[in-house]
Amino acid sequence: MANTDPAPAIEGQHSYAALLGLRTFDAASLQERIAAGLPFQALERFQGKLNLPMTELAGLLHIRMRTLSRRKEEGRLRPEESDRLLRATRLFGRVLDLFEGDLDKAREWFGSPQAGLGGATPLSFARTDLGSREIENLVGRLEYGIPT
Repeated sequence: MANTDPAPAIEGQHSYAALLGLRTFDAASLQERIAAGLPFQALERFQGKLNLPMTELAGLLHIRMRTLSRRKEEGRLRPEESDRLLRATRLFGRVLDLFEGDLDKAREWFGSPQAGLGGATPLSFARTDLGSREIENLVGRLEYGIPT
């Protein structure tokens, strides 16, 4: 049975922040939230949306599992970890938009080899800023029907 839980119906350039449970969507407020460190619950919420094991999400964000355990106890991520989480969220938000809010299709695409990424999965490419930009470019081409 397909998961039809749509993306949050929020408009705006930074609406992807709703995937983290945030209610802040303007750049200045998001900057402040990152600087303060996002709550650990934001990471858990994103994990649920991606439906990834925590070990894979930790790899995506370049955070060791022992460190994640400490962050869970502290209740907050560090600013640099928060920034990487927001980047991954922005990227998945673009993919979710491509699939018109269909989480199952977005998850499947994100974890499947893509010809436009040289046969790599978006999940593996998303580990770096360069890879994230390539995924965004690929999504943009797909939105406009440009062959990959």
